[in-house]
Amino acid sequence: MAALGRVIARGNLSRYSAGSKSATSRFEARLRERLKAKHVLTVNSGTSALISALAAAGIGPGDEVLVPAYTWVATAIAPLAVGAVPVLVDINESLTIDPQDIERKITPNTKAIIPVHMRNLVCDMDAVMAIAGRRKLIVIEDACQAVGVSYRGQSAGTIGKAGAFSFNHHKNINAGEGGAVITNDDRIFTRARMYHDVGSYIREQEFEGNEPIFAGVNFRASELTGAVLLAQLSRLDPLLHRLRKRREVMSEQLSKSKRIRISPHNDPANAVALSVLFERVQDAKAFAAHRGVERLIDTGRHVYTNWEPIFAQRSFHPRMDPYKWACRDISYSAEMCRRTLDILERTCYISLGPQYPLALIGLQARKLAALTS
Repeated sequence: MAALGRVIARGNLSRYSAGSKSATSRFEARLRERLKAKHVLTVNSGTSALISALAAAGIGPGDEVLVPAYTWVATAIAPLAVGAVPVLVDINESLTIDPQDIERKITPNTKAIIPVHMRNLVCDMDAVMAIAGRRKLIVIEDACQAVGVSYRGQSAGTIGKAGAFSFNHHKNINAGEGGAVITNDDRIFTRARMYHDVGSYIREQEFEGNEPIFAGVNFRASELTGAVLLAQLSRLDPLLHRLRKRREVMSEQLSKSKRIRISPHNDPANAVALSVLFERVQDAKAFAAHRGVERLIDTGRHVYTNWEPIFAQRSFHPRMDPYKWACRDISYSAEMCRRTLDILERTCYISLGPQYPLALIGLQARKLAALTS
């Protein structure tokens, strides 16, 4: 409230009118330092961050972009916004994109991969980057659901060519809506800044001189968003610490059960989220009936079979249809990623309750373990 009050009192709600006092610019500087990244660009949503990153990386009509079949639909819609088409890839038991299925889905038209760090669960970025390097593909990390999370010493979102964060209501830090593009590449940053701001060419900004001007859109964030995010940034690491401790307590109890398996994690030493895997669907259903547990297939909106805009393959105008620009058949079906559905049907995500005392989480852990003993 105090941060918002200062912005309102100054009367400069646009970051570009706030000058050296810009809360948004200060947030970007502090986030760059936290991530050890060269560039951070605040935008108005995680979706806008993905679209800006793809546009900045030169993804466009005729290109295929590999996306996991378990993510928020924005991951698949972002390629359409730049004229490319999404190709769906199975996840593995880590709930993130399966590197083996990436290899199977690559075609001569594949240009990029968007690995998604779902629910604070990191992808196998070593494998993804190895494939991308070998096949000359661009990696745009969707770290919207993993702000601040690390993978083997690197911050999620800083490993690929560019990364995308979301700051909507459900994320690790939030401003209701908001997002950011993360990159260590000067040209990607310049192009993302140009794309996200239709008036970029009138700003006096470093790096703009190294890229020919092109028409952008308006994905700018206001000073109100920047102020809220700046005020919240200091809570990020304490939040992740609480999640890590609670995962340790919960996994210690659940690992004693003979009826479930802790889902594999691509960086267990830094894990801040927890899911468990059952052999039988009915056991997962029963477990999900308890407080603090949800079976992932039941979350619906993150499952590819519910992505109606993707299955419809329809654009706002028939001549602006990326599927026609692809000049080949791109098809989707409810069974195309059956392995993903099977994993989601048998996997339960457990809330780690960072807002609750650790002792209470320990009690919950013992109760859940007793249910599966």
